[in-house]
Amino acid sequence: MSRLALPFEVADLSAFARSLRDQLEKLEHKPSHLEMLNLLCRAAGFRNYQHFRADSEARQRLAAPEVKPLPDHQLVEKVARHFDGEGRLLRWPSRTPHLKLCLWVLWARIPSSRVLTEREINDVLNRWHVFGDHALLRRAMFEAGLVDRTQDGRKYRRIEQKPPVELSALLTRVTAGAA
Repeated sequence: MSRLALPFEVADLSAFARSLRDQLEKLEHKPSHLEMLNLLCRAAGFRNYQHFRADSEARQRLAAPEVKPLPDHQLVEKVARHFDGEGRLLRWPSRTPHLKLCLWVLWARIPSSRVLTEREINDVLNRWHVFGDHALLRRAMFEAGLVDRTQDGRKYRRIEQKPPVELSALLTRVTAGAA
């Protein structure tokens, strides 16, 4: 088991010492390592060592600055080649990373929080691609977990989720060509 350095701080040292003494007096044996950890944590106001550890880790996560990943601009440029000057998908990408990012562009163009009929989603997809296979795109988006559909396939809705960091850059690039 790896050791994790956790800062241990008590607001009132006197109350801490008194609580620890009271707990030790109730024991009939010398406490083990884990029992001692639990005694110390209870004296500091936690339920046990696990509660203290979870609280410490949460505080460290909140204090740490959030590091946002940077988009892969080479990937964005390569995927942008699959779109025409009006922002429509020209061809079915052969590479999986390119395909996934292209599907995310289509996902961004589906209205959020709205249930669409099969005809409505076909219209959206037909508006944003030129190779004439909306069924292929619809199935691929469902399989990628970007849209959900009813069992009979008559109703579709966009699944709200966090997109990849490249999507914003790609949408900017693709829509800039359309302007």
